[in-house]
Amino acid sequence: MSTITRKIPTVARLFLGLVYFVFGLNGFLHFLPMPPLEGTAGTVLGAFVASGYLLTFVKATEVVVGLALLGNRFVPLALVVGAPVTLNIVAFHLFLAPEGMAMPILLLAAHLGLGWAYRSTFRPILAARATVDEAPSSGRAPERAPAAA
Repeated sequence: MSTITRKIPTVARLFLGLVYFVFGLNGFLHFLPMPPLEGTAGTVLGAFVASGYLLTFVKATEVVVGLALLGNRFVPLALVVGAPVTLNIVAFHLFLAPEGMAMPILLLAAHLGLGWAYRSTFRPILAARATVDEAPSSGRAPERAPAAA
């Protein structure tokens, strides 16, 4: 594997983390001007704001996922938690604001690329037929019965 190929997941992780962190934080601090959305896109975003919690919840999720990706901590978990956000960003732009599709496509590509890079981590949760463990493992060796004297 070439040096460039090995660095692609790191670049994708940092890109995705930076976008999530910056735009999530912008939802609270408003340091990047956002153009007003018109039509149905504006109505949908307005409903998110009017709910009183949804946009705040999504932006907080973006900040946490962004920090995890930037810090290279819990990356598979961050990818799972962030996947619905990425899919909704893509769907929002695809159906309501198609003129802004460049960034959602890049986000989706980075997310899918990282999912592929971490595929061995996701393999167990993608099993079609999972089994229930008999007893939860505590990580300790099982206790032995005392020997009969």
